[in-house]
Amino acid sequence: MRKISALLYTFILTVSSVGQTLNVHVGNIVYQFPARQVGEMTYADGTTVSIMGKTFTLNDISYMTVDESEVTDNHVNIEYNSSSATIYVAGNVAQYVEPAISGAHVNITQTNTEAVDNEEITYTLSGTTANGEFSLTGSYKCSIVMAGLTMTNPNGAAINITNGKRIQLSAKKNTVNTLTDSTDGEQKACIYSKGQLQLQGNGTLNIISNTKHGIKSGDYIEIKNLTLNISKAVGDGISCNEYFLMESGTVTINGVGDDGIQCDLDGDTSTGETTDHEDEDSGNIYIEGGILNISTTATASKGIKATGTLCINENNSTANITVSNSGGVDTSDATNLSASACLKSDAAITIAGGTLTLTNTGQGGRAINSDGTLTISGGVINAKAQGSNYGSSSSGGGGGRPGGGGRPGSGGSSSTNHKYAKGVKADGNITVTGGTLNVTSANHEGLESKGTIDISGGQVAVQGSDDAINAASDFTISGGQVMGYSTGNDGLDANGNFYIKGGLVYAIGKTSPELGIDANTEGGKKLYVTGGTIVAIGGLESGSSLTQTCYSASSWSKNTWYSFTNGDQTFAFKTPASGGSTLVVSASSKPTIKSNVTVSGGTSIFSGMGNVNPTISGGSSVTLSTYSGGGGRW
Repeated sequence: MRKISALLYTFILTVSSVGQTLNVHVGNIVYQFPARQVGEMTYADGTTVSIMGKTFTLNDISYMTVDESEVTDNHVNIEYNSSSATIYVAGNVAQYVEPAISGAHVNITQTNTEAVDNEEITYTLSGTTANGEFSLTGSYKCSIVMAGLTMTNPNGAAINITNGKRIQLSAKKNTVNTLTDSTDGEQKACIYSKGQLQLQGNGTLNIISNTKHGIKSGDYIEIKNLTLNISKAVGDGISCNEYFLMESGTVTINGVGDDGIQCDLDGDTSTGETTDHEDEDSGNIYIEGGILNISTTATASKGIKATGTLCINENNSTANITVSNSGGVDTSDATNLSASACLKSDAAITIAGGTLTLTNTGQGGRAINSDGTLTISGGVINAKAQGSNYGSSSSGGGGGRPGGGGRPGSGGSSSTNHKYAKGVKADGNITVTGGTLNVTSANHEGLESKGTIDISGGQVAVQGSDDAINAASDFTISGGQVMGYSTGNDGLDANGNFYIKGGLVYAIGKTSPELGIDANTEGGKKLYVTGGTIVAIGGLESGSSLTQTCYSASSWSKNTWYSFTNGDQTFAFKTPASGGSTLVVSASSKPTIKSNVTVSGGTSIFSGMGNVNPTISGGSSVTLSTYSGGGGRW
């Protein structure tokens, strides 16, 4: 104690030397007080000393040194070294930071009032330990920087934050950081934050989660710039409440036991999206930029799952999502099966930009599955459902056959013990005003709405083994480019009225009685053609209202390129190798059709089965006659 008293006396004499720092060592904790900040120190009764508001019991002080080390205000540096850790606390926050160390297990209690010198406290973590952790509790915002951290906690979470405020967790530029949690703990995630979590930085963060989620927040999660790799999680890769926002960065998630990314409501009622997400509790997921690579294999899992609306908003976002698992029992209702999906929303899905590659190879799986509406106004979406149908049905047939969509028998089985593998499915209306949507479904419908479908722009190309595109109610095409190619049913099908008012439409149905374009005449509905450029292999629904004249070809050949010329517009289309019985065309005036043409240039659309404004050579003319709309239903 005499040595400590003497050192304090010496430091007081040299306090004017602004480059010097008093280091107070309490075990492996070093409190660093710059001379320029110290001011008056209180030395009481020979038992305690107070420096910059921090009171030490002299018996707790291991030793003290004076040197010329630099101290950054508001910073706490934690260095992990195998089985131990050393903590360096800046003097201006010493009174607000209460560290505890057990080996390399670090627990911080932060008690500051609002802010220190108008800045947050920042904790920088570095080093390596196979038996350590970082735990933080408190009531105020702070930042945590990982600067080359490799840490495993064999007893719980690697990072556990019970502070309910916003936490910025970043990976320092050019550093690689790897966190692993225990295999038999009770933690909610490898990284857990009770409050809001902002993940950022220009470094790399690797997560290996052995008990539950990879990253879990009790509130929202935002991601910016970070390279995040979650290679294992027993539960979700990322799980949060309120909302999830990805602005930029690269996120790769695989090896998970549930969903890739999941967002739930925190309360019982959604606020909906709010301005700047202030006080938002929507369950929404926003993808506004960056690169997402997600792969899931668990039963009934989802690549991205939102309780609220799933919004993909910007052209600079890229998502590659692969799901390879079958459907399974819904954990909330054991009488129902839950389908796997690349994108899933309990509310609605909106896509305004980005490049999305969505592949589901699982039984009964969907590429896109919305319990509400689906709205597409931009972006490039390639969606594939390659799995077989899951489960069995007690009555009816796939897609409502016999009879197909819009015919007697529509609605299929009354049993819930099945899930059909569909490319894109929405329980609400589907609206497409722009963008490119390419859909393939190997064993059922390609694009299905349980409400209406309205396409006024963009490119939509769908191939399915059942109806390629099906609307449970009205179907309207007023613009854009639309192809529906079915290998087992109708190309384009409406269970209500079908309106074609504009756009370029290429529809391919199977052989009779299936059609290229079908409306529910059995239910008193009709197909109304008032405009557009139309090619329908398999013909049109009987009893159609054809305000714009339609024409049928005298004959046509399979697997052949044709040209379609109307005024200064040229469209080349390739007929399928099988399917259809009647070739019907329509445009604003009688078009010129040639078969066996050579096609070069132009804009390629419809997955290699159509080109707009190409160069056409060769070919022979096809004779056209007026078509009255007799598709031939039983």
